[in-house]
Amino acid sequence: MHKVLFIEDDDAIRLALALALEDEGYEVVQAHDGASGLVQFGSNTPEVVLLDLRLPDLSGFEVCRAIRAASTVPIIMVTAQTDASDMVAGLEAGADDYVTKPVVPKVLAARIAALLRRVAYAHDDSSTELGIERFGDVELRREQGIVLKGGIELSLTRTEFRLLCEFAEHHDAVLSRDQLLERVWGYEYLGDSRLVDAHVRRLRLKIEDVPDDPKLIVTVRGLGYRLLAL
Repeated sequence: MHKVLFIEDDDAIRLALALALEDEGYEVVQAHDGASGLVQFGSNTPEVVLLDLRLPDLSGFEVCRAIRAASTVPIIMVTAQTDASDMVAGLEAGADDYVTKPVVPKVLAARIAALLRRVAYAHDDSSTELGIERFGDVELRREQGIVLKGGIELSLTRTEFRLLCEFAEHHDAVLSRDQLLERVWGYEYLGDSRLVDAHVRRLRLKIEDVPDDPKLIVTVRGLGYRLLAL
């Protein structure tokens, strides 16, 4: 049984979604604010964190950054449907995905299942190729699950690592946002292209010398992104 930590201050929403997820076979640990959520995170080692961004004490952004500093556990944030700026800020704080209120339980369960499949894929030795790939001063070591820049190991989330691996598998080819959503997030129709853009920005911040003038992952206007083979 997979364990989900749900941090949400609205009791009605939290209890209803927790029951729905339990019906789908998940174990749900609940927290009503950011501080208790961090305590539960430390004591329960969840496989997925479901995080509301509007919490009464610590903000969801602060909680997300604190969790991300300690772990690569997948984080799905919950945001109001009209708060596009919150969605982008949450992704840039380290979240892997988002759902909007009112949350549809079946959609949420599908998002969680997709994240767990990606985690399982990342741990499956048969899914990686041996060897080292280099792009400028960036070194991708798939079998070890690490990325180095200038010889220094980078702290990448699982999503960022999978995204870089996908680019590396198709270096010099243009990958559309829809292709990346399907291959990295596992979504054929549930995703949002802003997920891709936000994660590419985060990845550029870590691997590019000048993120605002990228030389490795470049934008191909109207088509998508391409990893240059340097």
